[in-house]
Amino acid sequence: MEQDEQLRGEAPGRSRLPFFQRPFFLSLTIGIPFCTFKFLFGITAVRVAGLPGISPLLVLGGAVVAWAFADLAMNAGRAIFDLFGREAPFEYCTIAQMGTIFGMSTVFLAVDTLVTFTIICAMLWSGWITLLGTFESWLWYGATTLNLISLSLVSLYAETKRVKDRV
Repeated sequence: MEQDEQLRGEAPGRSRLPFFQRPFFLSLTIGIPFCTFKFLFGITAVRVAGLPGISPLLVLGGAVVAWAFADLAMNAGRAIFDLFGREAPFEYCTIAQMGTIFGMSTVFLAVDTLVTFTIICAMLWSGWITLLGTFESWLWYGATTLNLISLSLVSLYAETKRVKDRV
């Protein structure tokens, strides 16, 4: 079977990954929602900065928007590669991709998660969340829903697997 997968250009065992560990699922429920949080934070920072002159907040907001789109392209790419049974030649996000230089992509992925959670908290605690328009609020709700439900599903899957393996 592994030989058949290799002949089709698939990574051995890739198609046998549980659904909750597949790049498609992870990109859809974690990566893309994280990109949404980053994007909404970035555009809100640009709005708060205002138009007259270039302020540090305007530069930060623009950089975060660009970062969100780069990460979105990477997550979409990983999902597409997974749908075609192929291993993506890049990580889920730009920070994790930088981590490959040091051989620690998962550590850098955890840093990206920390930064994204900090962005979520900043949006909430600063009150900027109230500056989102109706459509943007729906994007925020959708990203939050996908992210939280997937976390619950992954926890439920891991716990069921742990109990089943014990029996």
